Amino acid sequence: MGQLTVLALRVVLGALLAGSVFVQTVMVPLLAIDMRGLDAEVAHLRTPVLVIVVLGVAAVQVVLACVWRLVTMVRRGTVFSHAAFRYVHIVIGAIVAAATLVFTLGVVLAPGEAVPPGIVLLIGGLGLAALGVALVVLVLRMLLAQAVARDVEASRMRAELDVVI
Repeated sequence: MGQLTVLALRVVLGALLAGSVFVQTVMVPLLAIDMRGLDAEVAHLRTPVLVIVVLGVAAVQVVLACVWRLVTMVRRGTVFSHAAFRYVHIVIGAIVAAATLVFTLGVVLAPGEAVPPGIVLLIGGLGLAALGVALVVLVLRMLLAQAVARDVEASRMRAELDVVI
């Protein structure tokens, strides 16, 4: 990966991380204030929705931090090592957690007439899409495992050739 690509990706990751911190520190409190004025019949949704939003943003931040670390490993040429698996596993776990939060949001919003059924269905589709992303990352993890195995095998063969030569 070229230096310009790494720099561009880090700029995007930094902007996303700054945006997520802004959401946590500014937007969530504003949402909490706005939700104080809800009707009594839907006021019970305030706490679960706020908790889901905060935890969802935290899951995104975990993914961003792990991707930053993986990009650093790519830049250093150490991504084809067993250390990379830790970050990939954390990314998969955070995405699955985010999908679970999205499904939970749908369950919280489903009862009653406060939210149209189509919106709840869209939320369910978003949760399914997040699980799809987790599966794609899992497939990429399998590719990483194959690459690490080939790298280990190549290193072993190189060592054998060095002994012969």
